[in-house]
Amino acid sequence: MSFNLNNKKFKSEFNSENGEVSDQTLFYYHQKNNIIWAEYSGGQILKGSIIGKIIENHLEFVYQHINKDNELMTGKCKSYPEHTKDGKIRIKEIWQWTCKNHSSGKSTLIEI
Repeated sequence: MSFNLNNKKFKSEFNSENGEVSDQTLFYYHQKNNIIWAEYSGGQILKGSIIGKIIENHLEFVYQHINKDNELMTGKCKSYPEHTKDGKIRIKEIWQWTCKNHSSGKSTLIEI
């Protein structure tokens, strides 16, 4: 995969209605070899973290956060990074909650 996510900052560009990430949520990504991790917060999310790995052309990771209702939320995700025309990284995601109703959704992050 020809992407380096280390020290990259992202915000939400789109999220399904059943998601909690919004355009107020900021993600701070790190990468070492094929391992990725991130911290995120903002909007409905007080504190969150991601850990995962690069598998060929996509990322697979798990996430957890505490929301403003003081609920611990968990999930899993497959993400597909791509370069935009202006050289930024866009990450298209397919995710699923592993808590509550186990619903799934789609989201997009854009590098800022």
